[in-house]
Amino acid sequence: MLILALESSAKAASAALYEGESLLGLSLMHCGLTHSETLLPMAEELLRRSGKSMAEVGLVAVARGPGSFTGIRIGVATAKGLCWGGDKPCCGVSTLEAMAWQGAHLEGRLLCCVMDARRSQVYNGLFRAEGGRPVRLREDRALSLDELLPELDESPVLLGDGALLTAGEMDRRGMEYTLAPEPVRIQSAWGVALAAAHAPESAWGEPDPVYLRLSQAERERLEKLKRSGEEAGRE
Repeated sequence: MLILALESSAKAASAALYEGESLLGLSLMHCGLTHSETLLPMAEELLRRSGKSMAEVGLVAVARGPGSFTGIRIGVATAKGLCWGGDKPCCGVSTLEAMAWQGAHLEGRLLCCVMDARRSQVYNGLFRAEGGRPVRLREDRALSLDELLPELDESPVLLGDGALLTAGEMDRRGMEYTLAPEPVRIQSAWGVALAAAHAPESAWGEPDPVYLRLSQAERERLEKLKRSGEEAGRE
């Protein structure tokens, strides 16, 4: 089955074609343009250069989060548009699980997938590479490095755009780790394709974005409502 995979949950945007346990093509851009400008043209050009058409695609896969709120919305919307237009099934996968698939060949190693979530937090998922696939140890979550690092009682492999941030703090604490090479470390549609290829058909369906926490606008709205309630209580 030919899988068209999309990844736009962080600064880099990418598209991949995957078929029969083989990566047919990968296009990645990290040039500062918005994902709304790059993602769909990148997917269309990848199909064209690979000699494939949307009619041949059997499944569209997309990273549904966590990650950049805007990036996730763009990726999910693009995947839905491609599926609706071509009457294709869709599979949304965890951004962190997709990253873990890129390190699944590191048999026996603890895979620590981290994304910079800002506000002194990271998005994290922990996996163990076993039998050529990542086995999940922790559900996706948003937490501080102070909360995460005590769980890393063995030398982990760090993946994701939060790997350097995590490595810096581990250096300060004298902790051991392995920093995955950048082509493996960075979020990629290749990992999305691998995760979707091994997902059961029961996981297929219209994907919803997964943010793990409220957006800044939602936080500000709740804070405003809280202040309004406190002021009303004083009247």
